[in-house]
Amino acid sequence: MTGRIKEDMKAAMKSGDKARLGVIRLILAAIKQVEVDERIVLDDGRVIQVLDKMLKQRRESIRQFSDAGRDDLVVIEEAEVLVIQDFMPQALNEAEIDAMVSEAVLKSGAESVKDMGKVMALLKPNMQGRADMSMVSLKIKAALAE
Repeated sequence: MTGRIKEDMKAAMKSGDKARLGVIRLILAAIKQVEVDERIVLDDGRVIQVLDKMLKQRRESIRQFSDAGRDDLVVIEEAEVLVIQDFMPQALNEAEIDAMVSEAVLKSGAESVKDMGKVMALLKPNMQGRADMSMVSLKIKAALAE
């Protein structure tokens, strides 16, 4: 995965796409930071976790900037989200998420919101980077409240 990111960085350099290049450099810096901190080389799964964290941070920034009326900053953050999403696995659609949540609730034997952790533990490995986990969490709560 990091090879693909580096190739895209080279392409952005050649094309003169400074905005995309900046975001790709942020991605590579975040990956390198984790590698240095943990003294490991990240596999694709961990790279996706890093990217997912970056997306989560940007979504939160977008929400805060929108609340503050800073539309100029919202546009920048949304552009960064689009670049980061290019490196993420294919996103799950609403129906796929609903089906996976229902299956996990049945499989885990969860009966109430107290059992939410069991359901999330089953879903997280399959959904990491493919769905907004805060939205999935709301869907789990709704399914367990029924």
